[in-house]
Amino acid sequence: MGIGYSEGMLTVDRVVAAPPSAVWQVLIDLKAWPRWGPTVSGAELTDSDELALGVHGRVFTPVGVPLPFTITEFEPGRRWAWRVAGVPATAHGVDPVESGTRVWMSAPVLAAPYAPVLGIALRRIDRMTSR
Repeated sequence: MGIGYSEGMLTVDRVVAAPPSAVWQVLIDLKAWPRWGPTVSGAELTDSDELALGVHGRVFTPVGVPLPFTITEFEPGRRWAWRVAGVPATAHGVDPVESGTRVWMSAPVLAAPYAPVLGIALRRIDRMTSR
């Protein structure tokens, strides 16, 4: 697992032995979010049937509090980012590598203490996709 900083963002990454398409499906499947996201107990879209640029929804915290979100960046099969409760939040992405996929998550540098949570999410995604 690696950690880096670029353009005001902290990025945590991990190489997993699964194809990028399999990892991407886990990243965009709202029903899978609670399985890999330690701070997510559920999510729903409010104006679409699938994740896409500009789509709105609600993400539920482990204590059941719903927070509104908007998808602010979306490159199919590659990356997506969002704002949660109006605040820039994490970005998520996949890059093909020779041994499988480099899956990564970024957060604003001001949220650097969130890096261990991103690391947990990446380990869970690895277990979910590298079977």
